Amino acid sequence: MGIKCHHIDVRAVTQSSPSPILSCVEKAPKHAHVSLVPLANPEETSRDSQITSTVLQDVHISARLMEDFLELVRENTEKDLETCGVLGAFLERGTYYVTTLIIPKQESTANSCNAMKEEEFFAIQNERSLFPVGWIHTHPSQRCFMSSIDLHTHYSYQVMLPEAFAIVMAPTDTSRKYGIFRLSDPGGMDILKGCPESGFHPHEETADGSPIYEHCFNVYTNSNLRFEIFDLR
Repeated sequence: MGIKCHHIDVRAVTQSSPSPILSCVEKAPKHAHVSLVPLANPEETSRDSQITSTVLQDVHISARLMEDFLELVRENTEKDLETCGVLGAFLERGTYYVTTLIIPKQESTANSCNAMKEEEFFAIQNERSLFPVGWIHTHPSQRCFMSSIDLHTHYSYQVMLPEAFAIVMAPTDTSRKYGIFRLSDPGGMDILKGCPESGFHPHEETADGSPIYEHCFNVYTNSNLRFEIFDLR
């Protein structure tokens, strides 16, 4: 019998790998609504839309998934600790649909989080034949942006899948509560590919002078998506 966790039905499930985990299943509403993720500043649209040179397939994600993630990691956020999650999607008729959020075991500080036991969330993705389409993490007390550590983390996703994106949830940022970003390509990708540094550090400018990362213009919120959340912590 399920335990009610706010508006999520939470139940314990057992899989062969990994061992017992917490699974949350969010049911989709009857009427769908699809919309492009808005920008905080409309002027950024004309500037950033000229940066992306790679043709990307559309990605759909539920706004409720982001809200539920914030609720599940609220304890860490209140302690000023970052939390991250991995997003899995399936591809149908040229569009990626995010249907799975996995919150792995992790080490966290006020400005970083490091996923552990990656084999556990890889197993879930493989069992469901999901694409690692991106990741989500919090900035509990910082503004909504991508740090140098975030950029290196995201490079490992985008080098595998050009559509990969990073969601930053910044509940204390008064101008923008969340952002959906990707590395500019080829500018940002080239910089990260050739950067040997770790930790917090500055990056060189891109060859064409464009920003290292940009807002995603191929990501849409879709109210008709049913999704699962696996909390492995």
